Amino acid sequence: MDARLITEVRTAAVSAVATDYLARADASVLAIIGSGAQARSHLEALRLVREFREVRVWSPRRAQAFAEEHGFDAAASAEEAVRGADVVVTATTSPTPVVYGEWLSPGTHINAVGAPRPEWRELDDEVLRRAKVYVDSREAAMKESGDVIAAREVLAEIGEVVSGAEQGRRSLEEVTLFKSLGLAVEDVATAELVYRNALGGA
Repeated sequence: MDARLITEVRTAAVSAVATDYLARADASVLAIIGSGAQARSHLEALRLVREFREVRVWSPRRAQAFAEEHGFDAAASAEEAVRGADVVVTATTSPTPVVYGEWLSPGTHINAVGAPRPEWRELDDEVLRRAKVYVDSREAAMKESGDVIAAREVLAEIGEVVSGAEQGRRSLEEVTLFKSLGLAVEDVATAELVYRNALGGA
């Protein structure tokens, strides 16, 4: 099995679950910051849970090529991509913030999948002040995510929301943030699905 592809797929799939539970039902504008493999996989996965009438992408290098490949326009800046967006994906390797809280509209949902180190940040302090923070693992996020460490508070794990143990979005106006670091069980579950499909197709 191609572990690289499995990681791409399962990361985007978990973000899609988070988006389904945390984004507004009428979310129709998607902003993607980044233009690599995770940007592509998130575009595919999020389209399964929301109907986006507009998609915007920005990155410092490949935004135009990425946008042309997928049939939409590249934004001139991260701010232009994010302002007015209902769902924002940050999939970058930046160690410093690329999204600022002053850009966010009420009701925005953010999937933050980059900055996987305690000293790295994709989001500024204002984003973290405004957002209700959800994670895949409290323990891991409080050790490994600079954004979550700075936020100091996690409302719930996404698994708790899916199971009904914790509430997801509480109002149309609140800003929600899902910080994804990835769990080994996600890789195992995805690999099992690949294996079962391979057996079925043999």
